[in-house]
Amino acid sequence: MHAEIAGAGLSGLVLASALARNGWTVRVHEKTGELREIGAGIYLWENGLRALESIGAYDAVVARAERLDEPTLRDHHGRTLQTEWLRNKRLYTVGRRHLHRCLVDTATSLGVDIRTESPIAGAESGGTLIGSDGTHYPADLVVGADGVYSRVRESLGLRTKMVDLRDGGGRHLIPRTSDDPVHRAIEQWNGGRRIGVVPCSPEETYVFLCCPADDVAGRRQQPFDPETWIESFPDFRSQLERIPTDGEGRWAPFYDVHVSDWYTGRAALLGDAAHAMSPNLGQAACVAMTNAVALALAIGQSHSIDRALRMWESEQRSLSDGVQAYSRIYGRVGTRWPSNLLDVRSSVVRRFLGTRSAQGAINFAAEQFPEGELTKTW
Repeated sequence: MHAEIAGAGLSGLVLASALARNGWTVRVHEKTGELREIGAGIYLWENGLRALESIGAYDAVVARAERLDEPTLRDHHGRTLQTEWLRNKRLYTVGRRHLHRCLVDTATSLGVDIRTESPIAGAESGGTLIGSDGTHYPADLVVGADGVYSRVRESLGLRTKMVDLRDGGGRHLIPRTSDDPVHRAIEQWNGGRRIGVVPCSPEETYVFLCCPADDVAGRRQQPFDPETWIESFPDFRSQLERIPTDGEGRWAPFYDVHVSDWYTGRAALLGDAAHAMSPNLGQAACVAMTNAVALALAIGQSHSIDRALRMWESEQRSLSDGVQAYSRIYGRVGTRWPSNLLDVRSSVVRRFLGTRSAQGAINFAAEQFPEGELTKTW
């Protein structure tokens, strides 16, 4: 059995490795000439870590990751609102480039063919990817893992809407110093702005800076001028002054993508192509990687592509939709709360997030992972 995948991002590479472990041949198409990720950090919750374990990439990834014992949320006064986001479960942060490199290495070690400078223009539901040069790539399964602006999704007519959430963020990597937290990530809110300081490797700290789309000064992060952000978050002057003026970090808007179906015929969507969401809960990539493993498991368990795709969407979609919704709500509370009621926000958030039921509801995705093992069954 053979699969063609558009997009050599995190979810596409996880799916490629998972299918290869099932005995499939797999080709992945990357439109750029280089296999790389953005310079930023990423949270790996329990479900994401289990996805990495499933394909054999876990040890390589966590070798340069930071285990978090205390993800902390603070308000505009610097008061702690929450420190128990996911007690008794694993949580790591890691550089996206290191994670991506490990996934590339895992895929190639399993025999996956990764083609660079191979842009895909669309797909046919019967099981064919179509290159931008007109080349047809037939397969038993084709997958669009080609991001928010997925050309595969658009060619199949599966998008129902793409919603601009009217906020966004910049992602920056800085050299790590003794001023930065250890085994601890700190997020602080002030008005509609949010800052996160996250250790993600022995040498680097990840800083994210989120704000509403109408915050013109906050959006201006390329080139980066730290003064407006230092005014909002003086306790993080050290980190803000280490952000390169002319680095690659820049503000980008957040979107929710909604589709009618995750697949049609023998063509499926994965990751941001199917359910792009704001990164507010740190679960977007973890959910996408979990869905990738779930798809390979469904295929291995059913001996029918059609039945596997039905089972996969039926079992995984509600979870992905739920994470998307919770992340959207988190962003609205963090960026759109009335400025004269910030103390009320602090009180509401502290009380809500202090309950076990609320913590479980927000982090439900981290607790969920499909049953089964990847095996050669085709």
